[in-house]
Amino acid sequence: MQDMYYKMTIAGLERRLPLCPISETLMIGAFVIFGDPELTTACAAELLKRCPEHDVLITAESKGIPLVCEMARLAGNERYVLARKSAKLYMRNVFSADVRSITTGHPQTLYLDGADAEYMKGKRVVIVDDVISTGESLQALETLVDKAGGNIVGRMAILAEGEAADRDDLIFLEKLPLFDRAGNAL
Repeated sequence: MQDMYYKMTIAGLERRLPLCPISETLMIGAFVIFGDPELTTACAAELLKRCPEHDVLITAESKGIPLVCEMARLAGNERYVLARKSAKLYMRNVFSADVRSITTGHPQTLYLDGADAEYMKGKRVVIVDDVISTGESLQALETLVDKAGGNIVGRMAILAEGEAADRDDLIFLEKLPLFDRAGNAL
């Protein structure tokens, strides 16, 4: 099969996303901001323009890390929280939530350090991700924020994929379609 790409403009920058099969009939456009600081900064700035008032940002490891870090830096070096894919030795009083992401293909668990949970308690929290598709990762983050006693005031992503773009509770920059095996947008 020949490599296929989807060309799109995101935060004013043109990028080509490789199309990757996730089933016999469906492909997704692979969006990765790792190694692309120009795109990361542009997306962070655009999301901040749309961001509700908040006290803390949270994301899941790993593709959301450069985005939330840049958003926090642009907002004046505010603290952000990270849900990890594994509990680390230095983490105490760990919270967890299960997730099955479309790009991972197998069940995972997200973990939140008890100190981060305590920091979020009673605060206005915005959940940040690179792409929201099925909403599974978003749901796991919501579970962690709820367990910590945080108040979710926004859900943001650079891209909303497929049906996620039809949700009225998401703030995102662009819609990313799903694709059939021939590379046609659905």
